Amino acid sequence: MSRKYCVMQKIVMAVFCAAVCVPVLQSQPLEEFRAAKLTNVDSNVLFADQNIADAMDYLASIGINVVLPVVWNGAYTQYQSSVMDSIFGKSIHPQFAGRDPLDRVIIEAHRVGIEVYPWFEYGFAAWYSGTSFPRGGPILAKFPSWSLRSIDGQICNKNGFDWMNAVNPDVQKFINALIAEVITKYDTDGLEFSDRIPAMPVEGGYDSVMVAIYKNEHGGSTPPSTPSDPEWMRWRADKMNQWYAGVRTMMKKQSSHLFVSSSPSQYPWSYQEYLQDSYNWLAMGIPDHYIPQLYRYSFSDYYYEFTKALDLVGSRDKQKLFPGILMNVGTGSSEYVMTPEFLLQVMKTNRDNGINGEAFFYYEGLRKNNNRLGDTLKATYYRLPAIVPDRGHTAWRPPAIVLNEDDPGASASGSWELYTMRGFKGGILRTADTLNPAAVKFSAAIPATASYDVYTYRVPNTPWTKLARYVLYSDKDSAVVIVDQSDLTKRGWYKLGTISLQAGAQSFLKLDNSRLEPGRYLVTDAVMLMVNRKLSPDARLTAVHDRETKTVLPDRSDLMVNYPNPFNPNTTLSYVLAEACHTTLRVHDVMGREVAMLVNADKPAGRYSVTMDASRMASGVYFYTLSAGSFLKTRKMLLVR
Repeated sequence: MSRKYCVMQKIVMAVFCAAVCVPVLQSQPLEEFRAAKLTNVDSNVLFADQNIADAMDYLASIGINVVLPVVWNGAYTQYQSSVMDSIFGKSIHPQFAGRDPLDRVIIEAHRVGIEVYPWFEYGFAAWYSGTSFPRGGPILAKFPSWSLRSIDGQICNKNGFDWMNAVNPDVQKFINALIAEVITKYDTDGLEFSDRIPAMPVEGGYDSVMVAIYKNEHGGSTPPSTPSDPEWMRWRADKMNQWYAGVRTMMKKQSSHLFVSSSPSQYPWSYQEYLQDSYNWLAMGIPDHYIPQLYRYSFSDYYYEFTKALDLVGSRDKQKLFPGILMNVGTGSSEYVMTPEFLLQVMKTNRDNGINGEAFFYYEGLRKNNNRLGDTLKATYYRLPAIVPDRGHTAWRPPAIVLNEDDPGASASGSWELYTMRGFKGGILRTADTLNPAAVKFSAAIPATASYDVYTYRVPNTPWTKLARYVLYSDKDSAVVIVDQSDLTKRGWYKLGTISLQAGAQSFLKLDNSRLEPGRYLVTDAVMLMVNRKLSPDARLTAVHDRETKTVLPDRSDLMVNYPNPFNPNTTLSYVLAEACHTTLRVHDVMGREVAMLVNADKPAGRYSVTMDASRMASGVYFYTLSAGSFLKTRKMLLVR
């Protein structure tokens, strides 16, 4: 074995041991907005429940903490909508018939600690007809008075989209009903509004409804015949601003914890072309998150748009700015995928300018080329986990408590056998015993007094029982739920009910065979406890990475990071010593050669940092190793020229 190989093996093993054996703790939880959009175009994520579960697992593994799933696109909802069913007789897009992708996204995202902001992508656009006729699609075919009309009387079509009139009271009532439905039906964390909401092409506004409203407010005068007339533009924009302020009020009335996220096109172009008035939205305090679509194909173009966005938000709203980044678009020969080098340049620019987050369009870009971009984030800027800002410095959506049937919190009694059918993780347990009692009880350490939704993971099969008896134990009472485990349409997480629990060790669920029919099997797999934020908005829960160590030093050197990473040319390395000891901090290249000795001294217990100047070092990967007494830890950093 060569010396070069031995050195590399030692470095890799040191990194591996550090990652596996030593938790990363911070004195303050890192707060960053890290979002990915989920589309129903050029993506298969939403089309199968298992795809959704796999996607959330991956996103959580690379540090994403927010997803923005599409729920309004092409005259259909991507969730089961009573509003759409009552008006148009179609509760969901036909491609999702019999399913509810939003419900699945919320369950799987919250399972792994990711917040969910349903995305009203189409906004006030009714249809995409391109340049062909007829225009309007099914919505405007049923309600022609909802149309936004250009001065020639045609349905307003811009960039291929046919538009509803965003100032029409009936249109606003319709969109408001969809918004209200989502925030009342689902346990969401916010909503996302993009470049078509609120918006209307500047060419529009000459339909009879709009003209009547304008005349009523202008002493009978008709709107100017020039669409770009400044006062006419301002009047229409102000009407949409008023609507948007009302949406914020509606959402905050439902829950003060619901965030309003806006991802408009870049200002002032967005105002000049679509009357999207980001400047005044910010002045009015409407968005909690401002996510301008800085969708550019080169770093120089991105940086130009980034500086404009910085100027717009100013110092007052800088903490709300989370740039929208184009990561992937198109398919086949016309497909664009961002390069890792471009991504790292963008991330460095954001962090160097005090911007703590971004939103990626869209999920598939993270997975292209064997997860190259997602893994780049994980290895660099998203290496440490982060909670969403403005959540009171705590985890609003900590990962759910999941217990597999073979975990310590699951206690089986009676006659059960392991069955090698794929469950949540590994196999499942089953019993056919109807003569002797058999049960499985589930207990957990409840992190906070709150209401919790209880789920069971279902793996249906025709021989399974139709009468599985579950008992849910709340603080003061219990409830029995009977489940048909043979129902082949019900696979994955299934909600049994909601219970209130006190903090501390609690038994919360039991499954028994008291109703089991002869000749059938009772089965059990994983169960899950998830905080219900609608019922417990003020419960403070703490994720593993959100533990504070302000007053008590950790019992090991559990904090060793460098920032920024990637860096050019300087980076600061920080570490914590739990006790006095001789300490060395060395830097090596990928060949194992020492390139810097940053610390070599006796140190008392405490927190330390040292800045390294790498101006004379070549671009590439480096490893830094902290040796403190018997403790040894190695991590990786990236120098980018």
